[in-house]
Amino acid sequence: MTTNVDQYLAEGCGRCSLGGTPDCKVHQWSQELQKLRSIALECGLTEESKWGVPCYTYHGANVAMISAFKDYCSLSFFKGALLKDKYQMLEKPGPNSQAARLFKFTNLEQILQAEDSIRLYLFEAIEVEKKGLKVDMQAKDHLDYPDELQAKFKDMPELKTAFEALTPGRQRGYIIHFSQPKQSKTRLARIEKLIPKIMDGKGFFDR
Repeated sequence: MTTNVDQYLAEGCGRCSLGGTPDCKVHQWSQELQKLRSIALECGLTEESKWGVPCYTYHGANVAMISAFKDYCSLSFFKGALLKDKYQMLEKPGPNSQAARLFKFTNLEQILQAEDSIRLYLFEAIEVEKKGLKVDMQAKDHLDYPDELQAKFKDMPELKTAFEALTPGRQRGYIIHFSQPKQSKTRLARIEKLIPKIMDGKGFFDR
């Protein structure tokens, strides 16, 4: 994993085998990422490397980050849900995202045209940190359990007990993972595969 932003822009995040090769997604968006970087720095944010990607902070608090994907590059806001989104530019990274919001760009011209607006969003995100505002994360406790998991709970009461003993964050991770497939048999297969982890009190990302 890369440890500084210049290395990221030159070689990629280093989290996959394509890092340092011409096929790395970062190279597809070099100009766009450089421009987003300059805008963030012009807004007075501190540049750091976190999780292998450029992260922009205000007095130690994470404000935004830039990333490269296959179909777009992005500028994402850690507390984007608290922004007013005056120009309706923000998107959720995924259907279950609560706090983060992002801009998606597919060419440099889009960034140049929206440059003033991007700055306004960044300044607003800085104000969120100055005020110490936090995203209300209570909604995570109201995720719907897939039918296949509820059926397993009936067949295995001990599984239900173990699952409910997990932290809310671990429960959320499992539910999201179990709910993603469209086919019931795939959802069931995911559940059965991870039963041992749940019984051991481990989270989805635990080894």
